[in-house]
Amino acid sequence: MSSLTVRNLDESVKNSLRVRAARHGLSMEEEVRQILQKIVAPEQAGQLSFAERVNSRFTKLQVESLPIPARHAVRTPPAFDAP
Repeated sequence: MSSLTVRNLDESVKNSLRVRAARHGLSMEEEVRQILQKIVAPEQAGQLSFAERVNSRFTKLQVESLPIPARHAVRTPPAFDAP
């Protein structure tokens, strides 16, 4: 986990944060964590996952027009019934 130091914070903001944390029964540190999570999480939710990005990249590809190569046996399978 990383840490963050906030400098030059108005005393009134700090007091409001302290009161808000007490109202929620949390430490000031946990209150700040939750506030930041609520603000930052929606921004991350708008991002596409890796699978969605790959899927969107190939949606325009006409899969039906791709040739399907013929399958051939790589080698003759061994005969286990001979001694």
